[in-house]
Amino acid sequence: MSPLVFLTLKNIVGETAIFVDDTTLANYAHDETEDLIYPPEVVVKPSTAEQISEILKLANQHLITITPRGAGTGLSGGALPIFGGIVLSMEKFNKIIEIDERNLQATVEPGVINEVFQNAVKEKNLLYPPDPASKGSCFLGGNVAESSGGPKCVKYGTTKDYILNLEVVLPTGEIIYTGANTLKNSTGYNLTQLMVGSEGTLGIVTKIIVKLLPLPKYDLLMLIPFRSLDEACEAVSETFRAGFIPSAMELMERDALLWVSKFVESNVIKIEDDIQAHLLIEVDGNDMDVLMKEIEAIAELMTKYKIADILFADSEAQKQELWKLRRRINEAVKSNAVSKEQDTVVPRAELPKLVKGIKEIGYKYNFKSVCYGHAGDGNLHIRIIKGDLTDEQWNGDYIKRAITEIFTLCKTLKGTISGEHGIGLIQQEYMNIVFSEKALALQREIKTVFDPNGILNPGKMFG
Repeated sequence: MSPLVFLTLKNIVGETAIFVDDTTLANYAHDETEDLIYPPEVVVKPSTAEQISEILKLANQHLITITPRGAGTGLSGGALPIFGGIVLSMEKFNKIIEIDERNLQATVEPGVINEVFQNAVKEKNLLYPPDPASKGSCFLGGNVAESSGGPKCVKYGTTKDYILNLEVVLPTGEIIYTGANTLKNSTGYNLTQLMVGSEGTLGIVTKIIVKLLPLPKYDLLMLIPFRSLDEACEAVSETFRAGFIPSAMELMERDALLWVSKFVESNVIKIEDDIQAHLLIEVDGNDMDVLMKEIEAIAELMTKYKIADILFADSEAQKQELWKLRRRINEAVKSNAVSKEQDTVVPRAELPKLVKGIKEIGYKYNFKSVCYGHAGDGNLHIRIIKGDLTDEQWNGDYIKRAITEIFTLCKTLKGTISGEHGIGLIQQEYMNIVFSEKALALQREIKTVFDPNGILNPGKMFG
């Protein structure tokens, strides 16, 4: 990067908002995706949309790549600066600008932490449902970039269902709003939803207008142990066919729960030797009598399967302990073994076929897998464990062939290769499994319309 560009960056954001020291560059060289490291040349921390606009104009003029970054909790490499250049950190955009109780809306900046925002609206008896496992650290801007989900999305929907409007700085420097602060909008192309899930490749979000819901007064939680993983998967769609819509329905395979219990030093669950999986099921609403009848009916429905004693959470502390186990599985598995995570999603009734196929592929390629995730909406996270595979097998075409078979299975089951983690860097080579060449070409052309010089988060999604 030339001294002139560096000086101009300093003039735009101020000397205290630009970093080139080794420690900072190392901190922004990785996210939570495996062990990938790509140091940037400089980290810039702007505080206004106008500053971002000037930075993007400068980058276009000098053809410098820019990688937007939120909290760095991503699992697909979307925030990795693979071509060096500028990492543009959004951490100073951390204000909740307005919570509009009359219209059940809020305006926030992208650097607000998901859980901080959830707690702020909860104080006003409102609910913002999208709740990723990393909600205690991930930014709302990153949630928009990945169209993040979470346990409550089975009933309430994902991030895309709550975004009304966005302020966006385009790669060429213009600042636009993508829509309107209304629940209905059939005015022109839906640029708002185009931005949601675009992984920082089409623009940089600087304001987010979201819709909110009234906060349910009560919730009940139970944990159901299954002696068969297949039956645990079958029970998911059976629950919905019986007329129930839980507010969360999470699958945890045996090893996932064993490892996380040890990782967080919890003894809330005693796992019998023949238990292969658990379903964590929550219901919520405003009438406790109705909820009690609903959860008892779901429990009764589960008795058609081979289950052990159901654990009904009898206190808020026990609920929190069970949710802590679910939310920290990813950390626990990563700390326990070298692994790769795949974010598969299929129609929920196809979960038994997906899990059976994954286990067969694992047997074929000599790896073990651990499955967990948002079973209620068919979104299963698969941790492939390296185990006895050689480094050559693990890092080369061998494991890629196995992943290709997993994703091809998802496609065959009318699913796709990512439910909430995004494509980013590590999944892009598999996009041709789920898209025709024409569909991929259209998406690349959209990218070119927004970013003619290819400076914004290049090398992601489509290569």
